[in-house]
Amino acid sequence: MHTLYDSDDYIVTHMLATVEPAPASTPAEADAPVLLRHGFEIVDKRAGKELYLDGSWAELFQQRLAEWQRITPTQEEVEDTLSQYAELATIPLHVH
Repeated sequence: MHTLYDSDDYIVTHMLATVEPAPASTPAEADAPVLLRHGFEIVDKRAGKELYLDGSWAELFQQRLAEWQRITPTQEEVEDTLSQYAELATIPLHVH
């Protein structure tokens, strides 16, 4: 897990895919492909909600990050993009 962005309004964390091989009971299971999934958690601190992106959503967000590495956006541009994603957030954030 890596924190990619942290501001007064948002936190973006990259959840890395890890492989923990399970014991295979048959040779076919040993050769079976393992699906590696990674995702991004976006927390809207103002609204107290979080959104988890995985699958194709995570891939699209990864492309956005790659573009940001190429062009170096302003903080305002980053915050505007994150606010668009945050509109999808429906999970209330609870602090334990």
